[in-house]
Amino acid sequence: MTPRPAPSWRKPVGMLAILALILVWCVAVASLSGVVGGWWWPVQAVFYLVTGIVWIAPLKPLLRWMETGRWR
Repeated sequence: MTPRPAPSWRKPVGMLAILALILVWCVAVASLSGVVGGWWWPVQAVFYLVTGIVWIAPLKPLLRWMETGRWR
């Protein structure tokens, strides 16, 4: 029976970083709701669609770091 490798500390740290990223992004977008609420509804829809997708961009390097320990 082969010994199991020790669990990596990067995964719990990475999960906390993902949660922090989501929290900061939600607060930032929600703080703009007063301004965005006065826009024409199709422009609001585009704004929320784009902001709903953009937060995913930093996840790829973070997930790669969690798995390999390297950013690139």
